[in-house]
Amino acid sequence: MSPTDRPGPVGAAVERAYRADGGRVLARLISITGDFDLAEESLQEALIAALRTWARDGIPDNPAGWLVTTARRKAVDRLRRHASSERRQRDWGELSIAWTLGTPAEPIGDDRLRLIFTCCHPALPLGARVALTLRALGGLSTAAVARAFLMPEPTLAQRLVRAKRKIREAAIPYEVPAEEELPGRLDAVLAVIYLIFNAGYLPPSGDTLVRVDLCDEAVRLGGVLTRLLPDEVEPIGLLALLHLQDSRRAARVGPSGQPVTLEEQDRRRWDGEKVRRGLELLDAAAALGRPGPYQLKAQIAAVHARTARAEDTDWAAIVACYDALLTVEPTPVVALNRAVAVAMAGVPADGLALLDDPELAGPLASYHLYHLTRADLLRREGRREEAAGAFREARRHTDNQAELAFVERRLREL
Repeated sequence: MSPTDRPGPVGAAVERAYRADGGRVLARLISITGDFDLAEESLQEALIAALRTWARDGIPDNPAGWLVTTARRKAVDRLRRHASSERRQRDWGELSIAWTLGTPAEPIGDDRLRLIFTCCHPALPLGARVALTLRALGGLSTAAVARAFLMPEPTLAQRLVRAKRKIREAAIPYEVPAEEELPGRLDAVLAVIYLIFNAGYLPPSGDTLVRVDLCDEAVRLGGVLTRLLPDEVEPIGLLALLHLQDSRRAARVGPSGQPVTLEEQDRRRWDGEKVRRGLELLDAAAALGRPGPYQLKAQIAAVHARTARAEDTDWAAIVACYDALLTVEPTPVVALNRAVAVAMAGVPADGLALLDDPELAGPLASYHLYHLTRADLLRREGRREEAAGAFREARRHTDNQAELAFVERRLREL
C-alpha cells in the first residue's frame, strides 16, 4: 500500500499534493542526486512524514511546497548518512542549495520532460526506456506499469532495476540532448507520453474509470514536445490524438461511475473545444506529410469526432486506417482494434474470426480488453453462453472496479 492510500482528510490532502506535484518533485530530486532510487525513497519518506505531521499540526497552506522542502531535506539526510558510500552522487551541501526549476536558456524548460529524455537514452533498451519513464513520470506502481506492458510484474521490476543500474554505472547525465540528438530519441518519448495518457484513460486498477491527472499530464507534455520540435509531424499527430480521445472524457462515465461504450455515449457531452483543437492539429500534421502511427490513430479518432450519430460511423474508412496502421505498427493491440472495425463494418462473425486466430489470441490472452471485445461480438451474434464465458474471463484480468462493475452489468443482461 502506498503511503498516500489512507482514508480521511489528511490522507486525501497528501494524495492531492502527490498527484499535483509528485512528478515535479521526483524529477527535480533525480536531476540533483543523479540517483533514481534515492529520489524515490526521499519522496516516499516525505509522504510518510506528511501523514504524521499534518495530522498533528494541520494541513499546511501550501501542501505541495511542504512536500518539496521535506523531500529535499530527506535526500540531504540520506546523503549525509551515506557520504562515504558509492551511492553518493554529489556533495550533500551542494544538494541543499541546488533546488531550482531550470533556466530559460535550456532547450527544454520542463524538468519532467528533461527526465523523459534522460530515461530515453540510447544506451537503454527501448522497453526499459519507456517502462522507467512511465514509472518515474506517471507516478504509477510497478504493477500498473506491468499491466500497461502486458507482462508479469517480476519481469517488469527486473527491467526497471537494470535500467536504473545502467544509468548509474554508465554515468548517463541528466541533461538536455543536443539538438541533433533529439529526433533519434523521439519514438520512445512519444510512446511514454501515450502510455501515460492510456494509464489515465483506463487505469489498470482502482475504483475510477478515468485518472484525470495522468490524462492532463500527457496532454501537457505533448504540448511541450510540439513546441520543442515544431517541424516533427508525429508529436503533432500524438497531441491531436490525445485531444480527440480526451474530448470524450465526460461521456465515457455513467452516473454510477461505470464505463459507457463509444457506441452508447451521448456525443453532445463530448468537449467541442477539444474536438476542434484535435482536428486543427490533425490538419497541421497532414500538411507536413510523412504520416506515422500517431497521425493514423488520430485520423481514426477524427472519423468518430466528425460523426454525430454512432450508427452513421464510416467503419470502412476506419478499417482502411487500421490497414495502413498495421504496416507501420504491426502489434496485437492494433490488430485487435482492426478486428472490431471489421466487425462493425460487416458482421460480428467477421471480427470474431480475426479474434480467434491463435496469432492474435495468444499474445492477448491476459489482456482484459481482448476478452471484453470478444464477449461483445459474441453477444451481438446471440451466442449468449459463450459471451458470458468471455465476460468472466475479462473479469479475471482487471482490477479496475469500474470495469468490473461494467462486466457484472453485462453478465446480468445476458
